[in-house]
Amino acid sequence: MDQRLTLSSYALIGSMLFGLFFGAGNLIFPVHMGQEAGSNVVIATIGFLITGIGLPFLGVVAIGISQSDGLFGLASRIHPLYAYAITILLYLTIGPFFALPRTGTVSYEIGLAPYIAQEYQAVGLAGFTIIFFLIALVFSLNPSKILTWVGKILNPLFLLFLAFLVIISFLSPMGTFYGAEIHGAYLKDSFFKGFTEGYNTMDALASLAFGIIVVQTLRNLGVQSPKGIAMGTIKAGIVSILLMGIIYSCLAYIGATSVAQYELSANGGIALAQIAKYYFGSLGSILLAIIISLACLKTAIGLITACSETFLELFPNSLSYKVYVIIFTIVSCLIANIGLTQIIALSIPVLMFLYPLAITLIILAFLSPLFKKRQIVYVLTTICTLFASVGDAFNAMPAIIKDKDLIQNLMAFYHSFLPFFDIGMGWVIPMIIGLSVGWLIGIFCKPKAGIV
Repeated sequence: MDQRLTLSSYALIGSMLFGLFFGAGNLIFPVHMGQEAGSNVVIATIGFLITGIGLPFLGVVAIGISQSDGLFGLASRIHPLYAYAITILLYLTIGPFFALPRTGTVSYEIGLAPYIAQEYQAVGLAGFTIIFFLIALVFSLNPSKILTWVGKILNPLFLLFLAFLVIISFLSPMGTFYGAEIHGAYLKDSFFKGFTEGYNTMDALASLAFGIIVVQTLRNLGVQSPKGIAMGTIKAGIVSILLMGIIYSCLAYIGATSVAQYELSANGGIALAQIAKYYFGSLGSILLAIIISLACLKTAIGLITACSETFLELFPNSLSYKVYVIIFTIVSCLIANIGLTQIIALSIPVLMFLYPLAITLIILAFLSPLFKKRQIVYVLTTICTLFASVGDAFNAMPAIIKDKDLIQNLMAFYHSFLPFFDIGMGWVIPMIIGLSVGWLIGIFCKPKAGIV
């Protein structure tokens, strides 16, 4: 029989989940989106919330209701080799290659870089990231304490400091977003631009990683039945998405109103620094540094823990958990020193490739009872989505690659024959086609023995 959890227990787990999700990227991207969207900020925010909170919620719940042991188990329904490939690539993306280095670099560039002379920036970044990742390393070596550290300590502190900035921004707005200038794709496709902008948070990818942490936490608290696990992930997920949705909306609004005082910034980090300085003066920079550092630190702890546990499960006879923690921490620290702008630029093509595959996996997890978990449905849906996501990845490549004749010819093909490719949604129709064809085939063909 399941242990009956109190409302406060679910709130604590939801707070932990929110803390794992909400890092510095979650602060800077909605602010910059608000600045660019201008008077279309409401429509853009709706699109952003779908990928920013809707998909992460569905990802966590998908792990809970699928009765799988995480992303690898879920992806194995397509093929074991695919499961290894997607799991390794996804965890490296949200871990040491992109998201983890970003936590250290954002903390430095927003919180400390303004106080360091240009000629000492490289040294300052190196020193800061070493200290930052050493702290994350210490916490990550004790994963059993993650609920306490993130849910009870770091997350409440983060929310407290962020609340100061948000409240004063609403009490004394810098301007109004009505009539504010609209930039770029937000002029005609504000909803879909906001939708794809939510990719940058990487939270839908992270949800497939963090979902198993929620499941394990529920089990540690005495919830064992599949129904109890499923309901527990839903309740904890609701707490998390409510917090994230409120903060995203507030930050987008603040960004949109800030253009009354400042020009469009190069990125959300600069915008946040300007906003904090506007309201708090020199104290604003200190407040912002605290907010950013707490946001990044708690996310770094969760990512290091999740990546290390997953690689230990994938390769049980290789390295120990502590060795994986140390390796991922060192790699993240090294990559962090290439700089925030470069990290973001390099991550975009990978995100455009991975996100459609992650979304497809989440959708299949929810629909699987309807098609009786037949493998043909998983395979065809994934293959069709993969075809489109490859095009999205090349379309987001740096100009030095994208301008090659071969790539240009490939892009011309995608633009001509794939609906919605221009707005980064070219995967939708192929996914639907693959799902429909696979479903129809599954109806007339009996699944092979042993396939779930």
